[in-house]
Order: sequence, then structure tokens, then C-alpha cells
Amino acid sequence: MMTAPKITFIGAGSTIFVKNILGDVFHREALKSAHIALMDIDETRLEESHIVVRKLMDSAGASGHITCHTDRKAALQGADFVVVAFQIGGYEPCTVTDFEVCKRHGLKQTIADTLGPGGIMRALRTIPHLWQICDDMTEVCPDATMLNYVNPMAMNTWAMYARYPHIKQVGLCHSVQGTAEELARDLNIDPATLRYRSAGINHMAFYLELERKTADGRYVNLYPELLAAYEAGQAPKPNIHGNERCQNIVRYEMFKKLGYFVTESSEHFAEYTPWFIKPGREDLIERYKVPLDEYPKRCVEQLANWHKELEEYKTADRIDIKPSREYASTIMNAIWTGEPSVIYGNVRNDGLIDNLPQGSCVEVACLVDANGIQPTKVGAIPSHLAAMMQTNINVQTLLTEAILTENRDRVYHAALMDPHTAAVLGIEEIYALVDDLIASHGDWLPAWLHR
Repeated sequence: MMTAPKITFIGAGSTIFVKNILGDVFHREALKSAHIALMDIDETRLEESHIVVRKLMDSAGASGHITCHTDRKAALQGADFVVVAFQIGGYEPCTVTDFEVCKRHGLKQTIADTLGPGGIMRALRTIPHLWQICDDMTEVCPDATMLNYVNPMAMNTWAMYARYPHIKQVGLCHSVQGTAEELARDLNIDPATLRYRSAGINHMAFYLELERKTADGRYVNLYPELLAAYEAGQAPKPNIHGNERCQNIVRYEMFKKLGYFVTESSEHFAEYTPWFIKPGREDLIERYKVPLDEYPKRCVEQLANWHKELEEYKTADRIDIKPSREYASTIMNAIWTGEPSVIYGNVRNDGLIDNLPQGSCVEVACLVDANGIQPTKVGAIPSHLAAMMQTNINVQTLLTEAILTENRDRVYHAALMDPHTAAVLGIEEIYALVDDLIASHGDWLPAWLHR
């Protein structure tokens, strides 16, 4: 009889996310009797998650047990899998600060969790905490696999493997599989008929191949069909979540220009490039339907929905949920049972993509089995896609160096290299913005930034 794994959640107060991941876990035969260790610094939210997870476990007929912890090291003791999902500084005060300070300096953003001043500040707030988890894992669960869901994904993952190369970790996002489902919906076809190969960096990976299976079992290139649907006004379909602010025009327009479709959303992509958000260019915002300040608006809505959902879960006799598109349970099941699977993960570029910097963080297909997470080689990607990714990697490189060497100058340099920021502000304005952000965030940032 195979023993049951221990699955530790760091940031377990993210109740809805925990629910989605564990809903998948409890429907995997090999994981049903897992020990679930929930850890959060917020005791109220931790207890709320405990109530939901217990009902979820009972509803699925899972036979494991749950422990709750405010002490991280105790939660990690003997873990086989460590799922990390938190936001240092939360929506308030830190996300609000990132948006309001940037606006004060004339820089508008959409999401601000990956690149630009918002992504840079989020990385500086977050990486020290991820390093603390790596320290604890080294001590109490050195063989565990970390599944990291924390943005900015590339910078966080890079900073961890740079300092803790012995920690088994992968950065996870749902953009590759999520966008594939979205495109299938745009074309009214079954997502199960799709076959694709994606590669690049987190939030800027492209489908190098996108095909669908025909009735006679052959695969045909889907790109001509997708382009025709867009030009005929049949795609994209309205936002599946009912969010009318996000109309997905940017990605389709970039697809027309580049010949490949990007895996992350239009609202994200708009702020990773210099072309869409410019002072005095309301025509661009209108033409491409760029949803400025989207993330703060989304946070307010999600907090309201979360409270509503939570009350429903608290009073429900049972909780039944649909499978999510997250990779976590697939990875755990593959490693625990040896049953192979393929996921897309963010990993160190060790000869995986030839024309992106070695050592940078790339997003590629990974084989997962009892040997762990094994990234697959892509080779060279189209040169124009690599060139665009390099503009983002420049920021990631400098910010990672900044935090590894505690060098404040490199924080400025990272901001200078950001494509969107550089298209809007001058050199002195960028320095002033960084100074203001560091002062405004205060103790949320590492002490060396204030020396």
C-alpha cells in the first residue's frame, strides 16, 4: 500500500485558490488520503480555509487529515509537496501604492504584477519571503517539490534557483492551457481536439504550433482559421467571466503582426511593450480596448465575491466543484505515482531555448514523473519573438541581480529598461518614480533599499 503524501500550503488564507487546488487533489485516487497542512499568518482566514477544505474533503470522500499552522517551519516539516500562493502586502496597501504612485508620476498600468515598476516592487517585496521558505525547506523537507504560484513568476523563480539551486521548484501559471481553451471557445471547437507547443517566458510565451484534430484523425494548423475568424469579427468572443473591460483585442492584433498567438491576456501584454499605453494617446486605449487600472478593479470585485462565496461554503452541507485548469494535482500525482504527464512550467534555461539567455527563467513543456519535473528542449524560437522577450528579460536580469547583490542602483536600471516605462518617462523621471515607490512602501521592502 502506497503511503500518502504530505501537501503543505503556504498562503492557505487564499481560500478560493486552495479550494480549486485541493478540489483537484481529492479526486485523485493516489492523493485522496494526503495530509494537508494549511499555513497562513492570518488566523481568521486560516480557519475559514480549514472549514472549506474539511467540507471539500468530506464531499469528495477523501480520507486524509488536515492540520493548521501559523508557524511555517512546522507546516513544512516532512512535506512532499509545497504549494506557495500569497501576495506580500496584499491589495491594500501595496497594490494600491504601486498603482497610485505610478499614476502620480504619469505612468498608467493595467495589472502591474509581472514587469514595470509594479512588478519590480512586487518582486522586491516577495523574494525575501520565498527565500525564507527555501531556508526552511532545506532544513525540514529538502526533498519536497515546490509548486510556486506567486507573481512576478519569472523574477521569483529566478531568484530562488539562483540562491537555492538544490530546491526542487517550478513556477506555475494557467495562461498556456487557459488561453488554449479560450481560443477553442472563440472558434466553437472542442478544446480536447487541440494540439499545441508553446515556449517563451512567463506571460510572454507563444504557441509555436497550434493545431486541431480533424474528423479523420489528422492535425491541421489552426492559425489560418483563427485569423479568418478575427478578421470576420467572429473572434474573440465576449469575456467568459463577464468582464466587459477585457476585450482581448491586443493579442489578436499582435497575432496579425507577429504570426503567433501569445499565451497571456491582452491586459497583461499591453504593459509589457511600448506600443499601447502612452500619454495623450487615448485613441490607442480606445482602439485596443486597454483596461487601465484593471487589477485594482478586479481585486475589489474578487474580494466582494470571495466573501459571498465563503458564506455560502460555510453554510453548505457539501461542496462539489468542477475540476480546475491548474497543474498542481497533475504534478503531484505524476511524481507520487510515477504516472507520466506533461505540464508547462517556469524553469531555469539550461539549454532549453537557444536564443534566450542561458540561466534566465523560461516557460516550456515539462515531463513529470517519479523523477520529478524535467523540462524539454525547444531549440531556437522565431527571432522576432525572442527579441521581444529579451526586452522583458533585461528587466528580470537586472532586478534579480539587484536583490541577489543588494544593489539599489540595479533597481533603477531595471526600471530604466522596462519597455513601457521607457516609452512614457525620461531618465530623471524614472529615478524619481523609483525613489517615491521605495519610500512609499517603507518596511514592506528589504532594509538594504533604505540604507
